[in-house]
Amino acid sequence: MLNPYNNPNIEEFEIKENLMSVIKKRFSTYGYQQIRTPAFESYDMYSNITGTVSKGEMIKVIDPSGDVLVLRPDVTIPLTKMISKSLLREQRLFYIQDVYRQNSQREITESTQAGVECFGENSPFIDAEVIILAIHTLRDLGLKNFKIEVGHAGFFKEIIEQIQVTGQQLEQIKALIQSKNVIEMEPYLSSLTISTEAKEAIRQIPVMYGDPETVIQQAKELTLNENMENILQRLMEINELIKDYNASDYILFNLGLINHMNYYSGVIFQGFVGNVGMPVLMGGRYDHLGEQFSNSVPAIGFAFDVDLLLQARKQQGLNISVDSAADICIFYDQNRQKEALSMSYELRNYGYKVITNITGLPAKKHVYFSGDRSPYLGGNEKQPFTTMEELLQLLKQNEGEQN
Repeated sequence: MLNPYNNPNIEEFEIKENLMSVIKKRFSTYGYQQIRTPAFESYDMYSNITGTVSKGEMIKVIDPSGDVLVLRPDVTIPLTKMISKSLLREQRLFYIQDVYRQNSQREITESTQAGVECFGENSPFIDAEVIILAIHTLRDLGLKNFKIEVGHAGFFKEIIEQIQVTGQQLEQIKALIQSKNVIEMEPYLSSLTISTEAKEAIRQIPVMYGDPETVIQQAKELTLNENMENILQRLMEINELIKDYNASDYILFNLGLINHMNYYSGVIFQGFVGNVGMPVLMGGRYDHLGEQFSNSVPAIGFAFDVDLLLQARKQQGLNISVDSAADICIFYDQNRQKEALSMSYELRNYGYKVITNITGLPAKKHVYFSGDRSPYLGGNEKQPFTTMEELLQLLKQNEGEQN
């Protein structure tokens, strides 16, 4: 008989479900409530919002009425729309859902995101708490050697507002910063007609990475206006709060952090684990996204890439095989069926995983109802019992001996 517990797809599913259960539990301890968004949304809702998912990444379908829909490419946007139209503006929401996009080769990708969105307050305290929630969750998952890089969307934007460049030139500057390509940065900036101060600020951005105090001190020497000074002050306040949480060891500042989602307006951050080459989480503050739904609402959030978390855990030897074996298998003769099934029902009430009279499926313990004799717990020796209380005592004794 085929043993379904040997199916690797079932095992991978259970490992993923267990990981998501850990995430859900941690999110809830910070006051977040779970929510779901529809699998299909109006294409217009996404296409009319600037600085979000590109139209080319969306998977479009036509519904029976002829309207264009998209298969969920993002969760933040529909949640922001919901809150912006709600009378209850302060809400803490979390989700664990699949998102769908297509790449430049027109291949459809499906990934599971687990994220939080905190609506209604703009303060350094909330910024720090959301970052701490990300750290707390990564620790719950047993991951080691991870870092959260913290930056600010406004720092780079303030520099760009001081210069006159084309869209193509701006994209090239972003690419050089993101790749930390300081070698090609110098000649490229020399080819642009911008002020010496702005050139120096852009030149230094890729290397403003590392210890928060050091990065802030470097950045102070490059501020071009009061807004940039206020941004650095905000980052310092967030850093002090993270110190109060005793989580400084997990934090790096990165003022060259530029997220592809242009709706971010304040602190931005991303998390890396060990040798995983991509960020396992990305997030930030997006206070102005709601304005595109005619109602501004302060907000900050982040999303884990669950599949990358699984990869990270596997690399660190943490994706231990799920023990799918039943706790107890009850074998019985036909004339003892009523007793056996009644006991299986009671055992399940006590939380045991029970299967009955099925051969080929693994179980840790076996109970037998045979002939006219008393039922017994099998093993190295037969251990008879007459009541449920006696069986429970035997099971506890056996568990104690194994531990």
